[in-house]
Amino acid sequence: MPYSGVAVLEVRDLEVSFGSTRILRGVSFDLIAGETLGVVGESGCGKSMTAFALMGMLIPPGRISGGSIKLDGRELVGLPEKELRKIRGEQIALVMQDPFTSLNPMMKVGHQIGESLVLHHGMSKDAAFKRAIELLDQVGVPAPEASASKFPHQLSGGQRQRIVIAMAFACKPKVLLADEPTTALDVTLQAQILRLLRDLQKQEGVAVMLVSHDIGAIGAVSQRIAVFYAGQIVELGTAPQVLREPTMPYTKALLSALPRVGQTRLETISGSPPDFATLGPECPFSPRCPHRHDKCSANPPLTEIGQGHQSACWLNIK
Repeated sequence: MPYSGVAVLEVRDLEVSFGSTRILRGVSFDLIAGETLGVVGESGCGKSMTAFALMGMLIPPGRISGGSIKLDGRELVGLPEKELRKIRGEQIALVMQDPFTSLNPMMKVGHQIGESLVLHHGMSKDAAFKRAIELLDQVGVPAPEASASKFPHQLSGGQRQRIVIAMAFACKPKVLLADEPTTALDVTLQAQILRLLRDLQKQEGVAVMLVSHDIGAIGAVSQRIAVFYAGQIVELGTAPQVLREPTMPYTKALLSALPRVGQTRLETISGSPPDFATLGPECPFSPRCPHRHDKCSANPPLTEIGQGHQSACWLNIK
């Protein structure tokens, strides 16, 4: 399905807090039908928190403390849990980092895939199990009929990740959130899983938000990239804009840290990410930024600096 330009998910000024500490601070973006939006940044910058907030799966005392999340025009913030359960799996789905903890060790994988089909589509258990076999074949699990009757521990890590992806695509959701789906896999399997997500996204026309700490890996499969730092988006644009024409010093630092052929020493970003509990009014990256100046005492807004390209840096705001 071609890139359509229609937003199926609209996030505006999203805030997530734990007690009095804000973790997400005014996150805004659209997710377009048929596209893959790559979300990158260091560990602890708010990427996964965003995915869990979109799913309505924050664990107390975490809560959405402000902003709006609209799925196909319907506001999700404030919906009762009963209503959210009808949406999860059918309209918006999540693939988490560790497939083993996402699967029930006491259930055969075919039944686990079929659960959402029984719940949301009213299929019989037998029909859902048959459809689960078809999905296992679609995501490239070998011997899908035999695999459907196995328990999670009887399958490899790569196969388990494919099973979790099959579960996520079972009801053909409009939005898929993939939270670092290749973290526990070797390099070869990482590439295979990313290709699988890309191929399924094209076949089904689903909008994908792909979370990763590896800006290089997602650059090959994403149409747009959002760079997170300290609970906010600091650069957002098309993949070529962000990868080839980065404007935010943090984005440039992430790209500089990528390994290159012939390189004898990896670049690093000096300092450490900030503590959310002690964040002040200044630009959160300023203590680590080589371009810091007087204006950085105030946090810059995410500002349009070119067609479809936004940056949160005083160097780019005129």
